[in-house]
Amino acid sequence: VLGGLLAAGADNIFEVIIGRMLQGAGAIASTLTALLADLTREQHRSKAMAAIGGSIGLAFTVAMILGPMLATQFGISGLFVATALLGAAGVLIAIFVVPSVRVQINEPSSRPLSGMLGDCLRDPALMRLNIGVFALHAMLMAIFVVIPSQLETYGLARTGHWHLYLPVMLLSFILMLPLMIYSERNGRQREMFLLVIGVAVMAMLGAAVLPGSVLMLGGVLLVFFFGFNYLEATLPSLLTRTVYAGGKGTATGVYSSFQFLGAFFGGTLGGWVSGRWGAMAVFMAAAVLCVVWLVIAWPMEPPIKTESLTLRWQLAQWDTARLQKEVLSLPGALDMTVFEDQQLAYLRVVPEFNKDMLPVGIERPS
Repeated sequence: VLGGLLAAGADNIFEVIIGRMLQGAGAIASTLTALLADLTREQHRSKAMAAIGGSIGLAFTVAMILGPMLATQFGISGLFVATALLGAAGVLIAIFVVPSVRVQINEPSSRPLSGMLGDCLRDPALMRLNIGVFALHAMLMAIFVVIPSQLETYGLARTGHWHLYLPVMLLSFILMLPLMIYSERNGRQREMFLLVIGVAVMAMLGAAVLPGSVLMLGGVLLVFFFGFNYLEATLPSLLTRTVYAGGKGTATGVYSSFQFLGAFFGGTLGGWVSGRWGAMAVFMAAAVLCVVWLVIAWPMEPPIKTESLTLRWQLAQWDTARLQKEVLSLPGALDMTVFEDQQLAYLRVVPEFNKDMLPVGIERPS
């Protein structure tokens, strides 16, 4: 809600960009995603990510309702005060409500493994997801540069925009859930993922060419947020199921950076295109961006079902080379990241992996 409050009540593109960039700092978003992945089993992760995506959509709706009210009553400074209060509430929730993971590393010598950032940026599957979240939030930011003014042009006062936003967001979330359940149960994640991107393209083209009205724009927003909610929940779920062992934190940090860079890019693009060619050109630009994303995402493959294991050992003979050679030769072992100084390794395996096959001297994970 924090940045959304500012964005919803903003009067110019720079305030909009600032507001969207504040809508969850990348460090917070990446840590939240990694923590959620640690706290959930893979078969429940999509549902958990859907709940997060739904809360983001609900927060956006609440922000669009409260933002104009607060801006009218208290000005932009009032929105910053609201941001500070909500931030303080978030701190209390993080301390007293959010659970902790069962396995924690508190050693002073703990440090990131060199090259993990490069591995994330070179992995084609991860980069498709990073580019996807960049495009998704760029589209959202770009179209909301012009949608409020378009609604006012069609006769809906700014203080009444929530009458449109609220039912659109709630209905789009309700419509999204059956599609997500179907794709998970039937193993059709790739097909549904690409289909929803195509639906977003059609929504943007419809907004660009159909006769303008509040009803038309409401229909476009319903279709767009149907896709947005689905993709917002599916992208991080795919990320945590695709990333190599031990790279979850780094991968979600890169993912969140792309997400907020996309918001910044979308706001800038929307303001520039709108200023030169008008509101309809913004929707066309969003459609082009979505088509590019569809082309990039087309070669994707659904991730196989896996589990993550944390390995520990005390014997000095287990160096990185020997450990990887012996463990990765076991049936069902996929990949592993070793922190030799900490005598810690993260292993990604298929669900049928037999932990009793691990070499003697390595602690069997529970």
